[in-house]
Amino acid sequence: MFCQECRSYTMKEACSKCGSRTVIPKPMRYSPDDHYASYRRKAKEPMLKQKGWL
Repeated sequence: MFCQECRSYTMKEACSKCGSRTVIPKPMRYSPDDHYASYRRKAKEPMLKQKGWL
């Protein structure tokens, strides 16, 4: 995990130096055999309908 405030790496959800929320530094690797893609699409569906994109 990466802290965008103090630009340090940690294994926790919150930075131990400044206490801000951390993010994953890079996107997940793409695989054509993605077994969880349908679950991600279902999770995003309500947000997309709310924005009017579906």
